[in-house]
Amino acid sequence: MESSIITNVLLPVALGVIMLGLGLSLTIADFTRVVRYPKAVVVGLFIQMFVLTSICFGITVLFKLPPELAVGMMLLAASPGGASANIYSHLAHGDVALNITLTAINSALSLIVLPFVVSFALQYFMASDQYVPPPFKKIIEVGVIILGPVLIGMLLRFKFPAFAESMEKPIRVFSVLLLAALVLASVVQQWDAFVKYFPLVGIACLLFNLASLGVGYSVPRLVKLPDKQAIAIAMEIGIHNGTLAIYIAFNVLGNGLMSVPAAVYSLIMFVTAAVFVWWVNRRTKPT
Repeated sequence: MESSIITNVLLPVALGVIMLGLGLSLTIADFTRVVRYPKAVVVGLFIQMFVLTSICFGITVLFKLPPELAVGMMLLAASPGGASANIYSHLAHGDVALNITLTAINSALSLIVLPFVVSFALQYFMASDQYVPPPFKKIIEVGVIILGPVLIGMLLRFKFPAFAESMEKPIRVFSVLLLAALVLASVVQQWDAFVKYFPLVGIACLLFNLASLGVGYSVPRLVKLPDKQAIAIAMEIGIHNGTLAIYIAFNVLGNGLMSVPAAVYSLIMFVTAAVFVWWVNRRTKPT
């Protein structure tokens, strides 16, 4: 699997535009509310850091994946939520401010957690003591793509509230169309590689993705979090930063085969997340 102009250029630019639109629907009060009620943040981080990593390790061992693919799966599990999680959460009427907060904290924590998890996987599956440096560059890129446009959108909402309110619905429709077009283009471009590698790791990726969405939604509901926050956590947990995992596989670990799980998962998660959004929107609007 190879990185492409779609994943390296078009997708980040498109996400930046969409995040600008999300910023138009947010206020400072959305974020102060998250700080005042930190339970959702703690639950989301606990699932991301401990529960998902354990689930992924169990799936990897259960399917007896080849060593490079096993390491790639653990690399994927250790990657923070992607910017796309914020978009899907927005479309599903989730708590987008919580998503952005979790993405920011997860990205920062991944500087410590990701090297530790990947180093463990290298030693366990490949008996390698290769050092994995923290991915500072990509984390900064993620921060710029997410936080920069959101802050600009929030500023526009503060200065021009009527304009921001009038643009909320058109931007929501534009987000759906643009995201669908990018996903379709990515699938078409990577189709041959997807068909080649799906028999090896596809079912494991699908199972991990469904487990991520399921656990990400059910656990917050079990601990009595509001539905909007459960939706946000499910998206944050189910949509990983595949681009970061692919970058590390190619540029840090120097092993293209380790990027396969992230590439396959990235195609699967767009479809399953869209189905999740459809399911959520069929029910009564979250309170």
